[in-house]
Amino acid sequence: MTKMMKAALVAGAALALPACSSIGGDTFGMSSYSLARVARQSVGDGGLSVVAPRPWNRQRARLFSFFDIREVEDWTLNGPYLDGITFVTGLKSGRNMIYQRRSENQQVPAFRADMTAPEIASMLESLYRVRGGAVDFKTLGLQPRPFLGVNGFQLDYEHLDDDELWRKGRVVGAVVNGRLYLILFDAARLHYYNAALPDFEAIVQSAQLRR
Repeated sequence: MTKMMKAALVAGAALALPACSSIGGDTFGMSSYSLARVARQSVGDGGLSVVAPRPWNRQRARLFSFFDIREVEDWTLNGPYLDGITFVTGLKSGRNMIYQRRSENQQVPAFRADMTAPEIASMLESLYRVRGGAVDFKTLGLQPRPFLGVNGFQLDYEHLDDDELWRKGRVVGAVVNGRLYLILFDAARLHYYNAALPDFEAIVQSAQLRR
């Protein structure tokens, strides 16, 4: 998942959103990683499980974070500056994907259970612009896509961050029983996006809700 979620969904650790791949909370200091092996793994608050086609690095406990969103978890393959996958596992209506203080002038909208796919896409764009340091954000496509057994959506986008690096992303998500489930992939546009996109697609196809 820019300093995006680093200063706030990093460098060398894990949706600034990779520099935008960490979206769970404010980040300070060093992160803690463990290996996500090629086996079914519960992610986020445990409401979703996935299987990766090869080992990834998962950021579980943010020892450097004062505030965590327990429904959000970040993975990276080559380091968050280059690539990252963020899981949002059943965010409740009225909740935010990142921690933000009420005193902050610019606010990322909270998720609402009645949001349409375009409204969720707009919320994500706000997340990148307000918290991720994106100076340019382009929606490349928004289309229906089945996910978790319901009618979901796929959002493709790219963004230029304040570090002057273009990044590209894909989000597959759905609202299930009033909760938001997302798998978000974000990576440097040159080489890293195409290199890890097959992993992302395999992870999306493997996704299962906790029974």
